[in-house]
Order: sequence, then C-alpha cells, then structure tokens
Amino acid sequence: MADSDGEYQADDGSDAEFGAHQVSSSHDTRGRSRKDGGKGGRKPAKAAWEDIQRSWDAVVEGADGTLTGAIEGLAEAEKRTRLMRDTTPLQRGIIRHLVLVLDMSFYMLEKDLLPSRHELTMAYACEFVREFFEQNPISQLAIVGMRDGIAVRISDMGGNPAEHLERLQGWVKQDPEGNPSLQNALEMCRGALFHTPSHGTREVLIIYGAMMSSDPGDIHETIVSLITDKIRVSIVGLGAQVAICAELCKKTNGGDESAYNIAQHENNFRDLMLAVTTPPVTRTKEQSNASLLMMGFPSRVLTTGNTINFCTCHNRPTREGYNCTRCGSHVCRLPAECPGCGLTLILSTHLARSYHHLFPLRNWVEVPWSQAHSSEACYACLTPFPKRDNNKKGKDKTKDHTKPKEKAKGLSESSRYACEVCRNHFCIDCDLFAHEVLHNCPGCQSDARGMSTGEEAAHTNGNTDGAMEVDS
Repeated sequence: MADSDGEYQADDGSDAEFGAHQVSSSHDTRGRSRKDGGKGGRKPAKAAWEDIQRSWDAVVEGADGTLTGAIEGLAEAEKRTRLMRDTTPLQRGIIRHLVLVLDMSFYMLEKDLLPSRHELTMAYACEFVREFFEQNPISQLAIVGMRDGIAVRISDMGGNPAEHLERLQGWVKQDPEGNPSLQNALEMCRGALFHTPSHGTREVLIIYGAMMSSDPGDIHETIVSLITDKIRVSIVGLGAQVAICAELCKKTNGGDESAYNIAQHENNFRDLMLAVTTPPVTRTKEQSNASLLMMGFPSRVLTTGNTINFCTCHNRPTREGYNCTRCGSHVCRLPAECPGCGLTLILSTHLARSYHHLFPLRNWVEVPWSQAHSSEACYACLTPFPKRDNNKKGKDKTKDHTKPKEKAKGLSESSRYACEVCRNHFCIDCDLFAHEVLHNCPGCQSDARGMSTGEEAAHTNGNTDGAMEVDS
C-alpha cells in the first residue's frame, strides 16, 4: 500500500516516529497555523501547551473587594468575541450536501486534547450535526469514518439529524485502530455525492489527526476527480500540517488555503468545526445564475380512529406525518425527499431559517458613556443597565496610568450595544441571542412608525439596496 505522507510539515521528528503505533512525541502532536508555517521571521502562533495561562492571573478584584465585576467582564468579552465577524452579504448556496469524515485511526488515542482526541471528536461531531441542520435545515449530511486502512460508512446521505446522531452513538465506545486512508475516504465521498443535484453544493469536511495516509493507489488522481466533480474539501487537523492535506484543500477550493486549519486547543477545535456550518460562497458563474427549483410544502396530517399509516421513507407505522403534494406518499419527518417521485418536501419555516445566510444581521456597535444616558434598560429584555459611578471616575484620574488595563476588542464600556438602524440599546445577552438565534433585530421588527415602502427598504437591517456581492 502506498503512503501519502511524503512531505508533512512539522518542526522536528523523523518519519519513523510517525510510523510506529506506540511512539509519539509530546512536542509534535500539535501543529502551527498556516500563516506561521513559513520562514522569514514570522512570530509563530502558540498552542495551548506552549503558553501557560493561569486564570487567576487575569482576575482583578473590584472596588468593593469582590470578583463579581471581573468575572462578568470576562464572560461578556467572550460572548462579544463570538459576534465579531464579517457580515458582508454574499451569494451562498443554501442547499448543501456535505460528508463529514472522521479519523478513527490509532492516532486519535492521543490525549493532547482532553479527554482524548477520539472522545472529543465524537462529542464535537454530535454538536456539529445539530448545529449544521439548525443553520441549514434544507441541506443533507452523511458521515464516514477512516480506520484499518479503509473507509467505513457511518450514516447515509439524509436530512434527519436524529438518524445521524443515533448512528454516531454506536461508534462512541469503539476504540480507534489501524491507519487512516484519505484516498478510500474521498472515493466513498465521491460516491455519496455523485447523484446529488447540481443546484446544491458538494462539500467534504475531514477531521484528521494522523501524520500519514495509507492509500491503495495514487491520491493525486483522486484529487483531479474531486476537482472535476466540483467537490470542495475542508480539513481540520489535530496534529502538525501534512503536505497532502494542504494540497488537497488548495486545489479543490480554487487556490484558497483557508480551508485547511490546525486546531490549537479544544475551543479552537470546536470553533473550526462549527465555522463550516455557514454555507460557502458561490464562486462559479453557473451557480450564480438564477434558477428555479420545484419543492413541495405539505401539511401535517393525523390518522383518525384505529388506522395507522406506514411511512414510505422508513417503512414504519406512524400516526402522524406529511403527504407528498405530488404523488401522495406518506413521510414521517421534514425536510425529506419523497421516495416515490423525488420531490423535495420542506416547510416554509425551513426556507425562512436558511435566508439569514444571504442577508446577515449587521453587528451592533458599542455605546460609550457619552451616549448611554438615553437608555436605562435593555430594549428587548428590560434588564437594567449599570449606571456610571462618577466618584469612581474621579478616583481613576489619580491612579498611575503607566500600566493601562487592556480592553477587550469590541467590548462596550457601558454594557450597551446599539443597532445602527433603529438606534435602540441592548444588553450583551440579547445581542448574542439576536445574532445567533433570531437573526433579526427586535427593535427593527417592532418599529411601527409607519415608514413607506421605499424608506423601509432603505433602513432595513442587512439591506444592500437590492445588490448582492458575489465572490469571483
């Protein structure tokens, strides 16, 4: 069997160290970020084990001698960091077909990510499935595993998250073993994505913890086939950078190197996985052209009396479900593809939940103390805002300013955040809830000033004056 680990990028270590089952170095199990992998005096990014940070060093007592204010400030800074992202409207494919590939080789037994790579990956995989269908309700997902040099099909392509989670639970207690095979996994992904319609995206997300790939043939031929089939591959590495993984992601993403990332610690690993739940930007002109897709919007039906229907999707008895609007076939859950006629069956709420990716809610701005006098409580939840302590302000002027306290980026000094459209002030919890769950501004939605249609369109939060940017 041929190996594809020809030129992995690591700081030290030999090829023999990565070929043995039991030999692994404590200083080569984590990789550096792509931006810091080159030469030329760049400052490398530090992993969790390279930079010791004690939580008690970052906590400072307040004026009252307690830690309440400091802890609340750290929690608010963490929430705000999750919201500081680019909200530029781009044309995206909201109907996605993604294959999640999990590394189940003996490399996943490493404990550099607690409790172990395998246990953490399975836990994050379950969270990824829930978040993926929450953000992409009309998309479909499949799960594949790599172990013993072969690819294992964990779950088939489908849009029901409960089925994927049930299949994942059956693999949680099984220990990883053998070597991974990127080529076998990618060929299985090609087979799962071969019959997907052209109006949807074809994506592969690989969680890779090994330093090599045990392939039966030439993996470069598989990469060429992936490019021909327009399949995008993204990889989250748990070790050092691997040359074949960098080449795979770069070629299948049109030269974009950001699709290959190395997890520095547990939280960074989770963020890199959940970042894939956002639909990718449409890059080809064929996908940018407007097209019509036939869908059915069935209503929920209940059986009466002692009658029981059988769903055509699982062939199981059920008392409730949905009838296809074209052929009348009975399905138990939505979204689904009708087994009889192939019509896509969804609810209107599924389509509405996918719309926020095209016009994301703008980030709210921080409110300084000079403008905080106009609000005393959060507009949404009516939580009272903290009041400015003028006495404390006077005392701060007498302090030594040789070591100013570093302020978190995007954190409001008055704990107020304002929508740039309706000018209402909100707390950090409502800011987080509006951007991650509602995807709408409560102030803009409750505005009843009676604006005309043209004025309302010009002031809508997230409006781009009818234009949408396309990444070319």
